[in-house]
Amino acid sequence: MSNEIVEIEQNPKVQEVIGEYEKKIYDLQQLLEISRSLCSTLEFSTLIESILYTCMGQFHVLGAGIFVLNALDEDSFHLDSNYNGMDPNPNISYIVPMSNPVVRLLESSNKVYTVDELVENLPDSTDLNMITTLKPSLIIPLVQHNHLNGILLLGERITLADDASYTDYEKEQLTVIASLASIAINNAALLERSSTDMMTHLRLKYFFYNVLTDKLDHALANKDKLSVIMFDIDFFKRFNDTYGHACGDYVLQTVAKIIKSSIRGQDMASRYGGEEFTVLLNETSMDDAMIVAERIRSKVEQFDFCYEDRHVKVTISLGVTTFDINLNPVTSAKQLVDQADKALYVSKRSGRNRVTFADSKIISDVDLDN
Repeated sequence: MSNEIVEIEQNPKVQEVIGEYEKKIYDLQQLLEISRSLCSTLEFSTLIESILYTCMGQFHVLGAGIFVLNALDEDSFHLDSNYNGMDPNPNISYIVPMSNPVVRLLESSNKVYTVDELVENLPDSTDLNMITTLKPSLIIPLVQHNHLNGILLLGERITLADDASYTDYEKEQLTVIASLASIAINNAALLERSSTDMMTHLRLKYFFYNVLTDKLDHALANKDKLSVIMFDIDFFKRFNDTYGHACGDYVLQTVAKIIKSSIRGQDMASRYGGEEFTVLLNETSMDDAMIVAERIRSKVEQFDFCYEDRHVKVTISLGVTTFDINLNPVTSAKQLVDQADKALYVSKRSGRNRVTFADSKIISDVDLDN
C-alpha cells in the first residue's frame, strides 16, 4: 500500500496538481495579508501608495497608477500623483470625466482589459489618450456596489518569457485585489470627507487632535521633536462686517491655501475653528518651526487679497511650540496646543502680525479662560 502511495505521489500529473493547489493556498494567504493591510490603512495617500506597490510586487510590473474620484466635485477621475514607475506626458490632462464612455464600460462590465480590448470595445470618437499614453499592460476597474471608485493601470510586465500576457487565473486574482482596493478607497474617501472642512479643505479640529496624539506618542517613544503652530486672522470680523460674509469666506479659503502650500506632505494643517488654524510639523525643531511660521506670516502679509475688485489687507498672528523630551516634555496633545494658543495670544497682545514662541517665561502669565 505504501509503495502505491509513493508511486502516486511521484506521478508527474499528481505533482502538477499538488503544485497548483500549493500555489492557490499561497495566493489565498497573500490575499488575506493584502486585505488586512488595505483595510487597516485609512489615510488616503498612504492607501494609494500601498495599492500601487502591492500590485507591482504581486504581478511583477514596472509601474502602476490609479485614477480616483476628485474629492471636490466627484464628476471626474484624476491621476494626479497617484502613480509609481509611470511616465505621464506633461502636455496631457490625465482626467477621465464621468461622461467618458470608458467609465460606463468599466463600471458595467467590471472586467480587466488590455489597451487593444479597450479600444475595440469603445467607439472611435472616445478620447483614450489619458490612458493609452501611459502604456498600461492592463486596465482594471475598481468597482463597489456597481459604482466605479477608480481605474487601476498596470505598467509593463517584467518577464523572461516572450509572452507577457496575463493568464485567466492572474486576471481573477487581479479582480479580487481590485475589489479589496475599491472597498478600502471608499472607506478612506468617507473618512477624508468626514474629517475635512468643506470651505477650506483643511482637516477638522478633532482629526487634528487624533493625529497629533499619535505623532506625540511616537515622538515620546523615539525622542523626536514635534512642533505645533496656531494661527489667527487679525481683525477677521471686519471683513464680514465691511464687505459681507462672502468676502470673509474668500479670505479664509485663500489663507488656507497659503498655509497648505507652505508645508510638507508629512505635515498637516487644520481649521481649528472660525478664523483659527493649526499646523502640525512632524519631526521639526523649534528653529525650523519658527522659520515655517515666519514664512507663512510673510506670505499672507504680502499676498494681494482682491475681492470683487477691492484690495483688502490681511495679516495673521501666530504662536509656536515644540515638543522636546528634554526642554518641553509634555505628554498630551492638549498641553501642546494650549502652549501654542498662549503664544498666539501674546502675539495678538503685542500688536498682531507677528510670531511668538511659547517660551515658559513669556506665556506663564497668560490665562486663556479670561
